Amino acid sequence: MTNVRTTDITIIGAGLGGLTLARVLHVHGIQATVYEAEASPTARAQGGMLDIHDYNGQPALEAAGLLDEFRSLILEGRQAIRILGRDRTVLFDQPDDGTGGRPEVQRGELRQILLDSLPAGTVRWGHKASSARALGEGRHEVTFADGSTVVTSLLVGADGAWSRVRPLLSTATPEYTGRSIVETYLFDGDARHPAAAKAVGGGSLFALAPGKGIQAHRERGGTLHTYVALTEPQEWFAAIDFTDACAATARITQEFDGWAPELTALITDSDTGPVLRHLYALPIGHRWDRVPGVTLLGDAAHLAAPNGEGANLAMYDGAELGQALAAHPDDIEVALTQYEQAMFPRGTEAATEGTQLQELLFGDDTPHGLISAFIDDEQTP
Repeated sequence: MTNVRTTDITIIGAGLGGLTLARVLHVHGIQATVYEAEASPTARAQGGMLDIHDYNGQPALEAAGLLDEFRSLILEGRQAIRILGRDRTVLFDQPDDGTGGRPEVQRGELRQILLDSLPAGTVRWGHKASSARALGEGRHEVTFADGSTVVTSLLVGADGAWSRVRPLLSTATPEYTGRSIVETYLFDGDARHPAAAKAVGGGSLFALAPGKGIQAHRERGGTLHTYVALTEPQEWFAAIDFTDACAATARITQEFDGWAPELTALITDSDTGPVLRHLYALPIGHRWDRVPGVTLLGDAAHLAAPNGEGANLAMYDGAELGQALAAHPDDIEVALTQYEQAMFPRGTEAATEGTQLQELLFGDDTPHGLISAFIDDEQTP
């Protein structure tokens, strides 16, 4: 059949984790093919800012030979953190003095340097995986939405929360965390939205109350990207018509009645319609027994509530898996075992810390517990 292809290493998903894996393999002279559902690199916006950590994301980029390219993307000053009360009182203000270990970059720009570092044709766009099945002896077949298939000796699911590869290894499925995010954007903030821009400051803003909050990042070009968090069941959000931007904005803003106008303007003055994103997580400690010829990385393996680690962990997973495969080119199973035995506790630790962070952000003691955590962090040598 002409629509069946056979490859040695097949990566499903051209997110940061899958691309890091492909790049690290390439550095070691190992070819892989990445299949991505999106039609092109620019098919959709790639999200907002990422802080790339000096203990996982940056080592992954070093393994990929891309540290210099990464450094050229860093947005200076964006590690600043500000916590405001709902009346806009400044409760905590930490400037970016250039010594922090979590420099900020735009996700789309980071993804592009990874794409640019791969040989032409490595990524096959417009290939949405619909299912995968075992063929025996460690080989697997992936079927795509267009009916085509690929057979592979090593299948890596780097395909996120709703991975089509995960069912080969695990029956676990993501569950709603009880909290959702509504995203808004204010463009050219300093000129067009000066009061809101001043409130956000130079980096990240947190304005929090139990069960809800307004978080914002200053992105490239003065864009103010806001994440409005609300702890409500999915049915609550389903009652809001998000196709009616005005009505949805008014309903979300109602949850912040009495808050300072500079803060609520981050919702009401959005230059885009509000975008709803439910937050899901896999069970903390998710793991599986070794299955020949297949593994997972990133959110496909250890999806957790947002904690600043997701993208970093995905890249680190990709780098570690790539290096393990390079170290054991004649024994894939040894490489996969080595990778998974380190990845499982790493994902568990991050998810546990993420749960604790969510409690600091939205628990009964917010924002005081969060401020204490930042102060303790500042004082730790």
